[in-house]
Amino acid sequence: MRKLNVLIAGSTGYIGVQLIKLLVKHKYIIIKFLCGNSSVGKKISDFDKSLINKNLPKIVKFNKKYLNDVDLIFTALPNGEAQEISNHMNKKNVLIDLAADFRLEKASDYLKWYKQKHKSIQNIKKSIYSLPEISKKEIKRFNIISCPGCYPTSILLPLIPLVKNKLIRLNNISIDSKSGYSGAGRSVHEKYKNKNLYESISAYGVGFHRHNSEIEQTLKKYSNQKIEFNFTPHLSPMFRGILSTIYIDAKKNISQNKIKNILKHFYKKDFFIKILKNDSLISTNDVINSNNCYISVCKTRNKNKFIILSAIDNLIKGGSGQGIQNMNLRFGFPQNTGLI
Repeated sequence: MRKLNVLIAGSTGYIGVQLIKLLVKHKYIIIKFLCGNSSVGKKISDFDKSLINKNLPKIVKFNKKYLNDVDLIFTALPNGEAQEISNHMNKKNVLIDLAADFRLEKASDYLKWYKQKHKSIQNIKKSIYSLPEISKKEIKRFNIISCPGCYPTSILLPLIPLVKNKLIRLNNISIDSKSGYSGAGRSVHEKYKNKNLYESISAYGVGFHRHNSEIEQTLKKYSNQKIEFNFTPHLSPMFRGILSTIYIDAKKNISQNKIKNILKHFYKKDFFIKILKNDSLISTNDVINSNNCYISVCKTRNKNKFIILSAIDNLIKGGSGQGIQNMNLRFGFPQNTGLI
């Protein structure tokens, strides 16, 4: 297989650096350009010492002419900026976005949730929202690939099979998610400087977090009916990892084993999804520095009510690793290349 020339826009954020650390180990990738704004002229090793001897290019300001020299663009940028880059793509370019620019199917929904007009409406229908385990058959037809958010990744992986197989009631799903502070980006240290970031836990976006939009949009596809859920994210005093606790009401005569077995069957060919024994207690430590998602189905004191635990590394399975997994699928590489 021939190697791909790659441009990474937004190379110095937590997701961008993690992406580079994975791509330097990928045998089919040549990193051609690293792009940034305030970091122009610096070395990427200034942001992560493990990259000192990796022979990587210095950081430059993005220029659309670079697109003529690359096959693939990864964007890990503030919302809206990947839309602008997509307007300059040529026919050979593939763009994989790690932000929210193409996650929503309607420009009006993007305006509602992200408070800005979409700058590439013509490209929305040319893009795919790609959870790799779910969209692996369709992804090769698209040149703009949108990676789900970190919270939705941990939530949708366990819920999609249950919704699709009509195992749970759709009017009372509660989701509590806790993330390491890297999920809020490098600016989190300044933003939370008066909130004891490293020794406290903070709820935020209660009831109206932006990720509600893509969770609802995706689950509706598999249910064809209205979904009612509450999602509350929390910033936790750890650097990386997400643990989502999902409270569900099963339909009549649906057992704990039934739920677990449906999940196991659904993901039986998916290397990175690990369905654990019933009532297994999961921690973020089980998955950090991996592209894995650990899922456990737990019983409660109440009949037909179950709790699903789902854990991922927000910077890998919820970010850069998912991007690479989508890349592998799109270009026909083995799905776990560069990820194990």
